[in-house]
Amino acid sequence: MAALGLLTTLALAGCGASEAAAPPRYEASLTVLEGGGHGPQLCMMVMESLPPQCGGPDVVGWDWNKVDHESHGGVKWGEYRVVGTWDGARLTLTEPPGASAAAPARQVDFASPCPAPQGGWRPVDPAKATQQAMELAMSRAGAAEEFAGAWVDQSYMEGKPAESPEANDPLRLVLNLKFTGDLSGREAWIREVWGGALCVSGAERSETELREIQREVEAELGGGLVSASSNVLRNQVDVLVWAATDEQRRGIEARHGAGAVALDSVLQPVA
Repeated sequence: MAALGLLTTLALAGCGASEAAAPPRYEASLTVLEGGGHGPQLCMMVMESLPPQCGGPDVVGWDWNKVDHESHGGVKWGEYRVVGTWDGARLTLTEPPGASAAAPARQVDFASPCPAPQGGWRPVDPAKATQQAMELAMSRAGAAEEFAGAWVDQSYMEGKPAESPEANDPLRLVLNLKFTGDLSGREAWIREVWGGALCVSGAERSETELREIQREVEAELGGGLVSASSNVLRNQVDVLVWAATDEQRRGIEARHGAGAVALDSVLQPVA
């Protein structure tokens, strides 16, 4: 009986270890392309040529005979939902490719962080609310060491066509400028050249600091990087990799500070 109990315990322990060792699975809807001297690969960005061109991580277990696809000049491609395990460099399929799912559109909020003045946003000096004046204001702001970014809020355009003559009217937009440090005197300084609606707000990191963080992260991630860009709206660096790990996130936060980098993945864990 003692021997039987020991065998049962070992069997259960072995079963638990096997389940714990199962690698996580990831999914994504992407272009898969083979050609130009390489086998099937995942692609984030595709050159619009005929045949198209792109490159990325290899896909293991791919069979073009089992999927609908296009071909031209020895190149095969198509868009699919892929599911598989990830070893840091390749995706190994664990189920047949399926129909590609449309990615949800990402909405970017350009709204001004400043509270709207009484009576709403409007020019304080229409004579200085011109395209030339706006460019001068942005140039002046950009020359400051504390400059952290600029954008234009055109929220008044909601519901109007993009080709509307009002779309780029400096009289009807809010110029947003961000700075680190003390903001006192900044608005008056910009008002010397700009008479349109204006929002001056604070930031933790300057534009120069964001660019430096971006360069450092690009070097740190190397071939695992898909894209990196400075996001002045959120005052952070947006980074995209094939499959981000908690260890990567902790390391990046330790090196660059909390909130400095937003790390996202192309491949998402299968729910």
